[in-house]
Amino acid sequence: MVTLEDVARQAGVSLATASRVLNGSTRQVGAELRARVERAADELGYRANIAAQTLARGASNVIGLVVHDLTDPYFAALADGTMRAAAGEGLLVMVGTTHRDPEQEIAYVATLHAQRVRAVLLAGSRVADPEVTGRLRQEIARYLDSGGRVACVGQDLLGVDTVAPANRAGAAALARALAELGHTRFAVLAGPPQLMTAADRCAGFVEALDELGLPEPRVVHGAFDRDGGYAAASQTGDATCVFAVNDVMAVGALAAYRERGVRVPQDVSVAGFDDIATLRDQVPGLTTVRLPLKDMGARALELALTAEEAAVVEQVTGEVVLRESVRDVREAR
Repeated sequence: MVTLEDVARQAGVSLATASRVLNGSTRQVGAELRARVERAADELGYRANIAAQTLARGASNVIGLVVHDLTDPYFAALADGTMRAAAGEGLLVMVGTTHRDPEQEIAYVATLHAQRVRAVLLAGSRVADPEVTGRLRQEIARYLDSGGRVACVGQDLLGVDTVAPANRAGAAALARALAELGHTRFAVLAGPPQLMTAADRCAGFVEALDELGLPEPRVVHGAFDRDGGYAAASQTGDATCVFAVNDVMAVGALAAYRERGVRVPQDVSVAGFDDIATLRDQVPGLTTVRLPLKDMGARALELALTAEEAAVVEQVTGEVVLRESVRDVREAR
């Protein structure tokens, strides 16, 4: 059976663009792209269905939002931004959490498709598993084939509108800022190696240190949560500065150091990534890379609902925020 993804591949366009052309969406597509999609559909013998066209015209006012972990403040902030934006459009949001299980994410897309929601938003890192990513793309294609709309916050791997945090660049900027304060011995609490967000942040940090001619940091892998940071903090060796690839891991590390009588930042400096609003009262204040999380959630919804000729990928650049958890050691050297 010919699928919408087959048509998109033949025409050289995104799944979203093929859906807009063939499923009667009110979102406009340029004449050249439309002709390519229609020609590919004819060549392959693809036929859109009436139910798909009905859904594409806005039969539902429900948005499905799939996140990895609602107890993680990162995803709570994204969800808040999405839900506030949806309320302004008169839309309702159903939220599902996968507990970082990619199989559950695929199942959610299938379920939301069956419930005929107007759009699906996927928030969270991809995993370094092409087979899993391929099956998620297939499930998305089936949903787009029925007239649905999809956008994601994360890596640009799904062929849909994407809000993509510049994880590698943000971590590199943080590494340079910490090096400017005189730190030369680093450790990275790197999270799971198969999680692409964690891997990109670790790689960006390590590459920046290498460009500066500084020693390679000690890299410690573990869970991408508070407990992962807590456990990894015991393996940072003689590092004067520890980078945790997200804020909640950094908070776990701070707790571990506090219990062991290790002073922050006098004995070791600690930095994170995300700038979670609920952690800004942490003492000492956490140095981090700020992402506009609520705005990212709202933008993902906007991308899913507004007209574009092809899938849009928007890079979101983080801002380094230096706080009390990092010590300036230049005078001490």
